[in-house]
Amino acid sequence: MLNGKTILITGGTGSFGNYFTKYVLSHYKPKKIIIYSRDEYKQFQMRNRLIEHDSIMRYFIGDVRDQARLRRALEGVDYIIHAAAMKQVPACEYNPHEAIKTNIQGAVNVIEAALDSGVKRVVALSTDKAVNPINLYGGTKLVSDKLFIAANAYSGLKDTRFTIVRYGNVAGSRGSVIPFFRDLVQAGETELPITDFEMTRFWISLEQGVQLVIKVLAEAKGGETFIAKIPSFKITDLAKAILPDCTLKEVGIREGEKLHEVMITKEDSLHTYEYDRHFIIYPHMFWWDESRAVSGGKPVARGFEYSSGTNSQWLSVKDLQVLLPGVAEH
Repeated sequence: MLNGKTILITGGTGSFGNYFTKYVLSHYKPKKIIIYSRDEYKQFQMRNRLIEHDSIMRYFIGDVRDQARLRRALEGVDYIIHAAAMKQVPACEYNPHEAIKTNIQGAVNVIEAALDSGVKRVVALSTDKAVNPINLYGGTKLVSDKLFIAANAYSGLKDTRFTIVRYGNVAGSRGSVIPFFRDLVQAGETELPITDFEMTRFWISLEQGVQLVIKVLAEAKGGETFIAKIPSFKITDLAKAILPDCTLKEVGIREGEKLHEVMITKEDSLHTYEYDRHFIIYPHMFWWDESRAVSGGKPVARGFEYSSGTNSQWLSVKDLQVLLPGVAEH
């Protein structure tokens, strides 16, 4: 479905954008892929890595805060993958106005520019931190999610559809725990710090994240939140998988950090359907009706919660040791 299409990725030089671009170039024949971001050096690096595809690739210096620049970049674009965001929790806490400008006003700008430019599909990447948020990053992403869902009411006859894809920290992505532990091990450390010995997280690879986004582009009617079915792991088991003989030191949960990742709340269970490989939270809006639901799903039980701490799928230390060699630092 991506053959002959023009795709724009906001924040396209990040972990997701890099992998999504390589995946699409390997599996499809797009007309054009536009990387929209504000770091010229990262764009320079990306262009050098993908120089053989230079006839297809376009690199736009731009910020999602700049709606006029977005409109210019969106001319002729079929699909938008909105990955741009301020994601670092401490940076958002210390610079709240900047986080709001990027994560909330940026979402408004993407929506307005997409509607006015006749874009067909917009997929916005969300995060577990938007679920019952306890930090500003999560709060801004919750607002962003609500904006993208509500935007479906304004598309009219233009057939522009807005959908959310939600997942937690991607294995090996910048700022995640895997490269942090690996850096400590390479520096000769034998003791690894654990914020809380009970802490759990979901495991999702970049490839799984990319495949879910492509599935959403094909299936979404607009307004849904897609969540992949993925296994959980204990942070203590991850540390042992990276350095089997390590000692562990509990250092306490950081400000704005949760003990477990939650993707679906008990309140959302009323509007959530389960499918073979994912869940979908359907919008509870006047313009949505159940006839638009993707076929093949079944409602989850009332009160269901999808949490890394109560998941039915778990990765052991051995499982993690098998997966880790394939996790590059992004």
